[in-house]
Order: sequence, then structure tokens, then C-alpha cells
Amino acid sequence: MQQIVIDPVTRIEGHAKISIQLDDAGQVADCRFHVTEFRGFEKFCEGRSFREMPAITARICGICPVSHLLASAKTGDALLAVEIPEAAVRLRRIMHFGQLIQSHALSFFHLSSPDLLLGFDSDPNERNVMGLIAAHPELTRSGIRLRRFGQEVIQILGSRKIHSGWGVPGGVKTPLSAEGREAILGMIPEAMQIAIRTMDLYKHTLDRFHEEARFFGSFPSLFMGMVTPSGGLEHYDGKLRIIDATGALVADQLEPARYQDYIGEAVETWSYLKSPYYKPIGYPGGMYRVGPLARLNVATHCGTPLADAELAEFRQLGRPVVLSSFHYHYARLIEILFCLEKMTELLEHPDILDENVRAIARRNRFEAVGALEAPRGTLFHHYKVRDGGLVTWVNMVIATGQNNLPMNRAILQIARHYVKGDTLPEGMLNRVESGIRAFDPCLSCSTHAQGRIPLQIELYGADGRLCDRVERP
Repeated sequence: MQQIVIDPVTRIEGHAKISIQLDDAGQVADCRFHVTEFRGFEKFCEGRSFREMPAITARICGICPVSHLLASAKTGDALLAVEIPEAAVRLRRIMHFGQLIQSHALSFFHLSSPDLLLGFDSDPNERNVMGLIAAHPELTRSGIRLRRFGQEVIQILGSRKIHSGWGVPGGVKTPLSAEGREAILGMIPEAMQIAIRTMDLYKHTLDRFHEEARFFGSFPSLFMGMVTPSGGLEHYDGKLRIIDATGALVADQLEPARYQDYIGEAVETWSYLKSPYYKPIGYPGGMYRVGPLARLNVATHCGTPLADAELAEFRQLGRPVVLSSFHYHYARLIEILFCLEKMTELLEHPDILDENVRAIARRNRFEAVGALEAPRGTLFHHYKVRDGGLVTWVNMVIATGQNNLPMNRAILQIARHYVKGDTLPEGMLNRVESGIRAFDPCLSCSTHAQGRIPLQIELYGADGRLCDRVERP
């Protein structure tokens, strides 16, 4: 038995490795995605006031801090048992759209475009953002400008681009100014042009990747995402819908606050990343995918003109369900268009400058859940508090974790197709890495724990013999 190890996996957020097991015939027997960092952020939060939690949990990650900020603020709303002002809801949505745009732009332009535009088999010394700048300078600048747009939206609303404490239980700290509104509206046309141009470029390159689309995580699974009451694309405050690989409805209008009724969290000895699954089916058969691909699969429509037109074209790839994880890239571009269209709609609302943006109340509950669709998928924050509002227990179910089973299935499929025992060119290993990058995992967000973490320590002698092993289940 031989083993190939890719350590670290590059162009993702966080630290991980991939191990590929070969049998005696040189064929891939197994493949695993090992998340090797552990942070345990839930434990850090115990003893803090739930009112501090949005600003604290925003520090989980510098890539998607707004997602944690708003999920935590929504949990605080539920602990207060209040309905926040409509202006605050709209402002939260605008900031969340800014978050989605900047995160999707980072994933597509900086992390995945080197493979898509320079080639999976290109020189690894050039297959990076610097090589992309040299080969496609205008496209790279466009990606930088689009990400900057999303960050500027966040800064205009929350006074800083990352780790803002603007979202609070009961609403937001400050309203939007007239100057801020005009600044955002003034930037949208350029952002829209970049998004449309990039979409056209990407669709023209798809013909080059038929093989990758067939083997980069193309398999049956469940898909889960939020939808509006009419079944439309939703990111902030919907109910959850689950479909199967044929498009058949498995469950609909699930309350996010009751996630523990239908989502289980398994752990394995070889990774710090939890493996959520759909409880009615069980583990591991209840594997499901979340994120842009899942959201477009479960939604009946987007609800904006440009995004709906692109969604109709996107669906031709699957009829009715797009199964290949390679098309996460495509789905992100459609969501960028949707976010820009919805942001414009919200900014033009007559009450967007309303100064009533916060409901004031005391703690009225001892337990609550807040949820939304983060860039990488559904995010749950679950808190328990005691008298005085101090947190006694926290669980966060992160999108990257929910994609753990699909990521492992994807790299196994890729490895079995591309990796051969007698020849291992770098481009083959890069394709295995790329299978992970398609999901755009955020490992700093996702390496948390509910209860004990399984741990395995092995001691090897100089001759490679296993001397001892200690395992904690």
C-alpha cells in the first residue's frame, strides 16, 4: 500500500492536507481531506454576554466576518424576542450582499482563476495570482475592483472592512447616511459591468472543461439552502429546503431554529472538521451539499432579471439538478449578479435612510438559534444563556463542515480518475486540490467542536515501524 500526501492544500483559507491511498496495483483505494487546525471558538465564548457575541464571532474569520456578525445578531434578536425595525433588516441585507460579493470575487478571481485561465497543467510557479496578473492583467484588476466594491459597502455601513461590530442584537448600531447611499449606488454600475463581463468570459471557457465537470465531484447527493416563501433564492431570512439528486423535494419550509431535529454532526478520527448529515437518512448516507450550487438547485427562481436569465441557462447543465461541484464557480458568478441587483433595489427603497434601526429590550429567552446563508452555505449560531445574559454554551454549524462529506467524496472521485500509480504529474495532484477549491472551504470558520474531539496519536520508530498508538474516541 502506497500513500501520496498533498500538504498543505494551497489556495484555500486555512490549513489542510489530502492523503491518497494506493493499492498494490497502483489504483486509488481511498482519499481523505484532513483539516489539521483546531481552534475551538465555541469555548472562548462561554462566560461572555450574548450582546458581545456579534463582535466576538466576527473575529472567527477575516474572509466572511459579516456572516458571523449577522448570524450572531440574529441569535441575539431571538434571545431578546423582538422584531427588529424594517430599515435595520434592509441594511443588514445590504451588508450581507457586500460580504457575498467580496467573498465570491476572492474565490473566483484569486483562488480559482489561475487553474481556469492558466490551465490545470501549467507551471505551478506561475499558476497563482501573480502569474494571473502577468497573463491577464485587466481581468485580475477587475477582480480586485469587484472585491474592493464589496468591502467598501461593508465599510460604509459598518465603519470598517473586516471585524465590524455594527450588527447588534435588536438591529444595527447606525443608520445609513444619504452620502453613503449615493456612494454605494455610484459604485454599482462598474461592479455590474465587471460581473457581466466575467460571466461571459467564464461561459466561453466552459467547453474546455468537460472532463473536469464530469469528475470534479459529480455525484448524487442531497442539496440544502434557504428559500423565500415562494421558493426564490434567499440569503438572509428564509426557511430551509432540501432536495435530492433528481430534484425531488425531500423536505421544505424547515425552521432553521430546529436544525438539531434534522441535522446531525458526526466526527472522524482523521480530521478536526465535523461531518454534518441529514438525520432522517443517517450517517454517512445523509450527505448533503450547501453553498451557491445548492442554493441555485433548491430555488425555483432568483427574483431579479439578470440572475433569472443566467439561472435558466445554468440549469441546462443539469436538467433539473446540476450535480457537478465544478459548477460552484458558475453559481458564484450568478449570485454576484443577484446581489448587485438586490442591493440596488434595497438602496432605492424610500425608507432606507430611516434612523429607527434598533429595538431595545432585555433578555427574554434562555436559548436561541440564528441562521443565514453565508457565502459557502447555511450558517447556524446556537446559544444558551443564563440570567444576566451570559453565554453558557455555544454551537456553530458552519457551511464548510456541512460540505465535508461531499468534499471527501469529490476528491476520491477525482483521484480515481486522474491519479495513476505509475505516473504522478503535478497537474494530476493539482486537480485533486482543485476539487477542494471548488467548494471554497473556510477552515478557520469550521474547525470547532461540540463536545469532545476525537484524537489519534501514532508513534513511529526510525525504521517506520508503528511503536504505539493512543486514540480518544
